Amino acid sequence: MIDNWLQRGTLLLGEEKQERLAQAHLLIVGLGGVGSWAAEMLCRAGAGAMTIIDADVVDVTNINRQMPALASTVGQPKCDVVAERLRAINPDVRITVKQIFITPENVPALLDEGGFDFVVDAIDTLDPKGALIRGCWERDIKIISSMGAGAKCNLADIRCGDLWKSEHCTLAKNVRRLLRDARGKHKLPVIFSAEEPRRDAIQPNPQGGKPIIGSLAYFTATFGCYIAEYVIKNI
Repeated sequence: MIDNWLQRGTLLLGEEKQERLAQAHLLIVGLGGVGSWAAEMLCRAGAGAMTIIDADVVDVTNINRQMPALASTVGQPKCDVVAERLRAINPDVRITVKQIFITPENVPALLDEGGFDFVVDAIDTLDPKGALIRGCWERDIKIISSMGAGAKCNLADIRCGDLWKSEHCTLAKNVRRLLRDARGKHKLPVIFSAEEPRRDAIQPNPQGGKPIIGSLAYFTATFGCYIAEYVIKNI
């Protein structure tokens, strides 16, 4: 690796913060339309170690917005594709891959064994998301959480703020309800959009389960960039 590949980033961050980022161990949970781009941006900024978690394989419907999703990677584990990409960016980055579903039951062991300096929550399922947030609070681990990026498209409405002050986001509303007993005790930095969701961009899933929600890569990737900015500035 060329010694000065981080030269331009260091000009902005300074030597001390660049070194802190190089020594940090980041946990990225969820490698979809938000988490995959956050992982890439953090790797390009010089993150030294990353544990990446996602249980899914690349689906053809992911191609329009997710970093690991290509016609050539459909059917492959997202974790493996992202790990290969990150190592291609920086061969020296230390990557731990966990192709697992996050559950309230396995969160404690995950956080206890990792020695994480920062956690990126890009989970879109409510109970695992709540368990990860609570687990970080209990262990005093820094965390930034992504709220919903679907059915929206106006970049100017993306915000970084406190969960308890977010608006026009169904996922954030549900997370607040799940964590309501912690209001006043904890703040949670989140990325959310203040744009009203497009109801015409949400369709029932004919196979049942979660609805089909419209999304675009430039929007979900910007969520990921906001997350990377927050981690880098607060590491």
